[in-house]
Amino acid sequence: MPWRAPEYAGEFPSLGWQVGEWIEEHCVIPDREFAGDPYLLTDEMWTFLVHHYRLKPDANPHAWETAWQHTRSMLVRPQKWGKSPFIAAMICAEAVGPVVFAGWDADGEPVGRPWPTAIIQPTASSEDQTDNVYKALLPMIDLGPLADVIPDTGQTRINLPGGGWIEPVTSKALSRLGARVTFVPQDEPGTWPGGSQLEWLADTQYRGLAGTGGRAVLITNGWNLAENSVAQQLAESGESDVYVDHTRAPVNLSYTNKADRQRIHKIVYGDSALKLNRNGVRVSGWVNLERIESDAAKLIKRDPNQAGRFFGNIPSMGSGAWLQPGQWEAKLQVRDRPKGVPVCAGFDGSDVDDWTGIRLETFDQHQFTPVYHNGSRRTIWNPAVWPAHRVPRAEVMAAWDEIFANYDVVRAYLDPPLWGSEISHLQGKYGDKVVIEWPTYRVKPMHAALERIKTDIINETSQFSHDDCQFTAIHMRNAVERARTGNTYILGKASDQQKIDLSMSSTLAHEAVLDAIAAGDLGKRKTPQVSTTFFGFN
Repeated sequence: MPWRAPEYAGEFPSLGWQVGEWIEEHCVIPDREFAGDPYLLTDEMWTFLVHHYRLKPDANPHAWETAWQHTRSMLVRPQKWGKSPFIAAMICAEAVGPVVFAGWDADGEPVGRPWPTAIIQPTASSEDQTDNVYKALLPMIDLGPLADVIPDTGQTRINLPGGGWIEPVTSKALSRLGARVTFVPQDEPGTWPGGSQLEWLADTQYRGLAGTGGRAVLITNGWNLAENSVAQQLAESGESDVYVDHTRAPVNLSYTNKADRQRIHKIVYGDSALKLNRNGVRVSGWVNLERIESDAAKLIKRDPNQAGRFFGNIPSMGSGAWLQPGQWEAKLQVRDRPKGVPVCAGFDGSDVDDWTGIRLETFDQHQFTPVYHNGSRRTIWNPAVWPAHRVPRAEVMAAWDEIFANYDVVRAYLDPPLWGSEISHLQGKYGDKVVIEWPTYRVKPMHAALERIKTDIINETSQFSHDDCQFTAIHMRNAVERARTGNTYILGKASDQQKIDLSMSSTLAHEAVLDAIAAGDLGKRKTPQVSTTFFGFN
């Protein structure tokens, strides 16, 4: 019998309910004063389980390896939320619980069964880090009902019924990598930098899971955005088979402000926050937010970004970040793209590696990414997705023609390296008073332009605003300050994988608007002109 179909809007089939019930029946609290008591799930934990074990409505028990909606799931929560005991409970379930899709019962509900041979690799960057999970896992088994089911537990390996096992690994344990595994819990992949051996470890394990129909769960704090970590890559992948549960506070709250910080802690610690009744008796939760505030306040004095990552669940770029978390997001305003109005443009171009992009800004200082090809494409080009991994120059030039047809372009500042011939062509077509070379490698002018747009971004009273272009937001976040002589700086990127090109386009567009306003050049076109022809596309 197939799934019974949804009984309410948004319902989907999941083994998570069955797995959660199994955990509460078989797992115990591993330590402290409540050690040995039943391990009960919070609402947040139930939510994660239900999504991780989500099934496709047409799941076939004879092809159960493809039954899952998600092949990887990631839980992002602050320190002391309880990630390690929670993942230990999931390991117990994956070891001997009903986690494999076995079909639908007579009522159309999903049914699970255990793995015939479960092979589980709790994974971390070091042995000390794997201990966080493993030292919660051992007493969770030994102190409760699972002691009779899994009697052979040891300090470095747990043998399971059916010939399976649980064995922690790190990147140093190369001989144990590449095996067929059924479940891989990865602890703190937010600290596994892109391009490192840890990233290679993660990829190797994902390939091992593909061979068995197994899956991975990642648990982590907020990450350092400068590292392009395994967790960050997963969070930003946009892949349909990835589930990310990342509780965030509103971007308008500042972690360095005490009142805001306390609000952030209440949000991100959620169900784990300690709650007492009138008599001072614990009702639920285990995290004392007063102690979290005390520790966070001390760390903020030394490293506010680290404090925000560990206690505020806020990924951050670190001390070298050009913008702090939430500053760009606070200026978001979603508007219709205005056609025919005076605008200025900024352009940063590349060829085979970095991105190419055009940003426009109106004279009331609203910035946006325009569209071209009759509104079907944005003026952002990632060479990796184009033939030969090169920016399609003909398309870029066609986009410029549409922009000039659709808007009253007062000034366009273009960074000339690699695009000198195209800039000369545009100057011949639209005038060198409008299309202007603006080299971004000039340190003093670039520093001044960066400081002007940064001031308008972080100033709450400025009129500057921007659209919801997610790529520009990422590039703004990726930008770090690179110091130059005379207390100046330019923008750089923390790694080759983290692009900042759209932040340069945005800076040039804003600089063009400010210069045009200063010169009294506010545009001449009075009526909208919308192009009905797409010039030069091939």
